Amino acid sequence: MMKRYCFRIIVITGLLALTSVNCFASLPEGTPEKIVVVIHQKNEVQSLDKKGLINLFMGKYSAFPNGQEATPIDVALDENLKAEFYEALVGLPLPRINAYWSRLKFSGRVKPPALEQTVVDVTQRLENDESALAYVYESNVTDKMKVVYRFD
Repeated sequence: MMKRYCFRIIVITGLLALTSVNCFASLPEGTPEKIVVVIHQKNEVQSLDKKGLINLFMGKYSAFPNGQEATPIDVALDENLKAEFYEALVGLPLPRINAYWSRLKFSGRVKPPALEQTVVDVTQRLENDESALAYVYESNVTDKMKVVYRFD
């Protein structure tokens, strides 16, 4: 009876060990991809600070520091990217950001960032619109974009 009990424990422990090894083996390698803020390559702005980004993406300002019109862009269908961006930018979860914009849109005082459906749409918009300002994963940056801010 005792031998059978010990055998079961050894088998269960072995199975748990194999399962945990497989779980860890399937985790992605490296760190999560970094988010960067990009603009059109020909835009004169060289860099932006976090406070400036907050002011642009949260509706306080509608122009770059040099006075040129700025059009912040959100990605509609990539909720993970959007949530990571706003968490890094202002430390708020996406539902709070959405509630913030609902209140402001209702008041009519400011307009939210323009919406593009996918990162591909954002890329196309950035390549054609010098006022565009967007966040993307670093791997999505093209030679027609200029990185103006990196989240650490």
